[in-house]
Amino acid sequence: MRIAAIYDIHGNLPALEAVLQDINNYEVDLIVVGGDVVAGPLPNETLTLLQNTNISTHFILGNAESDVLRHLAGEEINGLSERANEEARWVSENLTTEHKHFISSWTPTLTLHTDEWGEVLFCHGTPRSDMEVFTKITPEEVLEPVFEDINSPLIICGHTHIQFNRMVGKVRVVNAGSVGMPFGVTGADWLLLGNDIKLRHSNFDLDKAADHIRKSNYPYAEEFVTSNVMQAPDEEKMLKILTQMEIKNA
Repeated sequence: MRIAAIYDIHGNLPALEAVLQDINNYEVDLIVVGGDVVAGPLPNETLTLLQNTNISTHFILGNAESDVLRHLAGEEINGLSERANEEARWVSENLTTEHKHFISSWTPTLTLHTDEWGEVLFCHGTPRSDMEVFTKITPEEVLEPVFEDINSPLIICGHTHIQFNRMVGKVRVVNAGSVGMPFGVTGADWLLLGNDIKLRHSNFDLDKAADHIRKSNYPYAEEFVTSNVMQAPDEEKMLKILTQMEIKNA
């Protein structure tokens, strides 16, 4: 069975379109959408496209969806930053009623059985939190308490927008990267899981994507285009920032 894991789309519809086109070329059997679909310029259009794909698709919550659901429930958002809180308020105001109900049906994690890997656990940040931060350079001794009780031999995650494939004790942990806001390189990152684990990258017309995003009503459209479409945040700089946030948001 071939599974495509697509994470952290962040309302970047042109990036998602490019990834889905590549996925169709690989004869994928199943798509797992790993959260943070919203919190970006085109959340409704992005959700609609995912709902209408002709491949069976499963969804799990990211911190962006959890932020929105807390806000809609009248609770404190308590996002990763004040900017994340602002994004949640904007998304809450702009999502259709159908899409609000749709994201409320998503689960925090998903476990699938595969012939190749046995039980595969999909989560957004870590199995216990969609907000916890760790990276490819987080010391193993920091991560062992997070993963020591996990029975699945393979965990697929996202959240930090940088792909990696590493071991934590006896558990292989793979980050699918970000479709909509990858760090280090422009384009879109995702993962293809079959007999092996392949970290994939899709390219698309950046100028055309920028024009599309600028026409949205997203209040941060120009910033998104400049920082996340026409160029990507520097990976080393972002690793330093993420390291300061490690395992502090459970």
